[in-house]
Amino acid sequence: MRIRIVDAFTDRPFAGNPAGVLLLDSFPDDAWLQNVALEVNHAETAFAHRLPAGGEADWALRWFTPATEVALCGHATLATAHVIATTGAHQGPVRFATLSGILVATPEADGSITLDFPTAPLTPVETPDGVAGALGADPLSTFDTGPNTGDLLIEVADEKTVLGLAPDHQALARYSERGIIATARAEDPSRGYDFVSRCFFPNVGIDEDPVTGSAHTALAPFWAERLGRPALTGLQASPRSGLVRTEVRGERTLLSGHAVTVIEGDLLV
Repeated sequence: MRIRIVDAFTDRPFAGNPAGVLLLDSFPDDAWLQNVALEVNHAETAFAHRLPAGGEADWALRWFTPATEVALCGHATLATAHVIATTGAHQGPVRFATLSGILVATPEADGSITLDFPTAPLTPVETPDGVAGALGADPLSTFDTGPNTGDLLIEVADEKTVLGLAPDHQALARYSERGIIATARAEDPSRGYDFVSRCFFPNVGIDEDPVTGSAHTALAPFWAERLGRPALTGLQASPRSGLVRTEVRGERTLLSGHAVTVIEGDLLV
């Protein structure tokens, strides 16, 4: 079967967030899926297969990190939609049946893809003792992002603080189900982004995720409220880096970006 590595939330190779993508006839057993994800060893590997016509979804989609299955992943959904579109496996918007419900990916005229995801329910919480030391910065505010992602969203002082973080990943694993999203307002919005973030997910085997679509379902409503605009652009400032265009529409959040296939080959097992 064909396997592809796709860089998501970028328009050039070797940036954004790489994901493995396999289009299958059906899902093999979970142990095989997990072993393939471990072999690929990127933040996520996506597995999808076509569903019968006439249903509420066109394709079934699952995501695995090297350590576990996850309930929601933006960049691997974008990567899968890119593969489906560029190979001609499906034309137009594609509906995915996932653990987080029906997710729709729509190809745009500029070559980008827009994902329709559930907006994360943000709940303000007290910052747990020890988080500041593990993260390496003092939180200004802390929010729980709800069951689909299981993160703590932590606002810090400024963009410089986000860029300079060098957290203790083992210590961070104590404080949330998946990980920590650190964010701040952009220092200079004329650079093309309104807020900046970094994402640390040691509990699912990812110390720092390059560009996290699912985190932007929490970042988008957080910054839309503070900046007074529903449509924003976020920079995830990992070493690979990537831009995510966001638009909050009540209980749904749109996430848009480009993707590039960088590797295609045969899986022999």
